[in-house]
Amino acid sequence: MPLEVIQYPHPALRHVSKPVKKLDAELRGWVEEMFSLMYAHKGIGLAANQVNLPYRLFVINEQGDPHKGEEFAIINPVLSRPKGLAEAEEGCLSLPGLYAEVRRPATIVLDGYDLRGKPLHWELDGLLARVVQHETDHLDGRLFVDRLNSTGQLRVQPFLQEFEIQYAQRTKEGAIPPATEIATRLAELQNARC
Repeated sequence: MPLEVIQYPHPALRHVSKPVKKLDAELRGWVEEMFSLMYAHKGIGLAANQVNLPYRLFVINEQGDPHKGEEFAIINPVLSRPKGLAEAEEGCLSLPGLYAEVRRPATIVLDGYDLRGKPLHWELDGLLARVVQHETDHLDGRLFVDRLNSTGQLRVQPFLQEFEIQYAQRTKEGAIPPATEIATRLAELQNARC
């Protein structure tokens, strides 16, 4: 079944991803699909949770264009040594059309692996640091709206309620499987590679 970007409040977005222990051809194919979806939706990052996969991995390209910038697939990311604070507007492909100012550490260190299993160690700042933190939050079942202050939370609440209404309608129509079926699928996928 082809991957698709899921929207809030799909349960996979709150699933805490497990580290990948097995890199195989199917997983590499999904990563390629994730890049295609990210570009099709005009994004610069996409986490596995956002395509209903339970793995600790995400793809990024700061330019959001397959012909510009560099593509990175990050497996099992671990963030450390946060320093400073920076505030900037963020959005999310799983919350289309919703944007808000989010405060995050200005610099971080990322450790992880690429698709060949080669270790990565990056010291990041600027947009790349922000994207990596945003995508890693997804892997921990956290959305950017969770990081908003109380005023920001109040402002986005009507948008979130609208997403919830649409999701309930699509579930009722059978376009989205029930939560129990989603949980079973995530567990099966997890058991295959984690």
